[in-house]
Amino acid sequence: MQTIWSDNCHIQKRPSLQGHLDTDVLIIGAGLTGILTGFLLQKAGKQVVLIEASRIASGQSGHTTAKITAQHGLIYHTLLQRVGLEKTKQYALAQQTAMQEYQALIDEYQIPCDLSAQSSYLYAQSIAPLKQEYAALLQLGFSAELLTELPAALPFSCAGALRMQEQLQYNPLILLKTLSDSLTVYENTPAVSVKDQTVYTPNGTVCAGHIVFACHYPFLNFPGLFFARMFQKRSYVLALENAEFPDGMWIGSLTHDLPSPAGSSSQEYSFRHYGPYLLLGGEGHRTGCSGTTSRYDALRQKARQWFPHSREVAHWSAQDCISIDHIPYIGSFSSRHPHWYAATGFQKWGMTNAMASALILRNQILQIDTPFAPVFDPRRFALRDIPSIAALGGKAAMSITKRIFQLPKGELEKIPPGHGGVILIHGHKVGVYNSPDLEVFTVDIRCPHLGCQLAWNQDELSWDCPCHGSRFDYRGQLLSGPAQKGISI
Repeated sequence: MQTIWSDNCHIQKRPSLQGHLDTDVLIIGAGLTGILTGFLLQKAGKQVVLIEASRIASGQSGHTTAKITAQHGLIYHTLLQRVGLEKTKQYALAQQTAMQEYQALIDEYQIPCDLSAQSSYLYAQSIAPLKQEYAALLQLGFSAELLTELPAALPFSCAGALRMQEQLQYNPLILLKTLSDSLTVYENTPAVSVKDQTVYTPNGTVCAGHIVFACHYPFLNFPGLFFARMFQKRSYVLALENAEFPDGMWIGSLTHDLPSPAGSSSQEYSFRHYGPYLLLGGEGHRTGCSGTTSRYDALRQKARQWFPHSREVAHWSAQDCISIDHIPYIGSFSSRHPHWYAATGFQKWGMTNAMASALILRNQILQIDTPFAPVFDPRRFALRDIPSIAALGGKAAMSITKRIFQLPKGELEKIPPGHGGVILIHGHKVGVYNSPDLEVFTVDIRCPHLGCQLAWNQDELSWDCPCHGSRFDYRGQLLSGPAQKGISI
């Protein structure tokens, strides 16, 4: 799935790590968070090395819709209710500061990444949640407008929208290419394990004074317990030509309740322009719960309904880590390891939260206070989060029980060409993909992370974990963690 960001942007390949290195800071992950953090630390005089399991920006950073905005759905009213005014102000300050830092960085280095100011719109079918969010925005000092009259060109009806002006959008790969050109990055170098200040990779080791986990989802279960405090969601994007839509960046609003285990798709459709294209996003669901309906087909049906004269030129998907309290985990990994740092749980708002992470982590390593850091502390814990933690644990327990006790209904001959499913072979559950030319690929359906039963994703021909979001291709090769190895048999 090729995104439009890579059409005119080629990032130079880097070698894999061979042997041993010593450095001030090692960053695991060369996506937007890792590259920004590395760039800021190197600019501050630190020796920095990054390692990446695949290619630079091959993960979620290259599959975003690239909206740099402080408008994160209905987040501010929710945070005021959950964590109070002081910490909500910290969250808001982080997003505003991140936007300013992007503008300053791109201006200083004259990066031609198509940065442009846009109004951001949060629309809804009911006016009540918008009024609550509007009141929260005003309380926090944001400049916002509550609109009940919307452009006639909208292809659907809604009760109103919240508008925030002077938000930003850009091409993220051009920024990543420019910044990464000055950094030491080793590609195809996954971190296998970490012990004290040493990171082990397949063909080398790195000893560092500080270690940053910027790999989307920290792969270590202990300490940190991120697997008990996060799940992952997938979302889908179509790039359309000849699709008329008002200017600006638009997204539908939902409440911030924890999704049901069923993982039904959401109606958070988003829209933004990039050159001649309209990016239509939506049909999100919990990873591993895609169901039998094609998410791309559902999105294409919306495109035909709303933009009957449009033409699809590209499509892709992304995956986001969702924290139980709707706040990212950014900062010290755990009190046991004061020189380890994490940045994860960005809640689908990776652009501003990546920059906020880079600022927080740079300052912590340089021992500089950051006024908005406390709200993101990964070591936080609240009694109110226990039900959400229990719900995530219950989901994992159900998946493990399903793997052990529930027998699959189908046999190999019942899986049509081009499809996958779980069958029983010699008394053991096996995942099978029957290719269009009738070549059969079998995998172990047990996720190597914590043992949950994987689910088949027909849209992307992958095996996805409903517990913690690891993904594998139909051959069993690892696509994304927290798992660290494949499932081939």
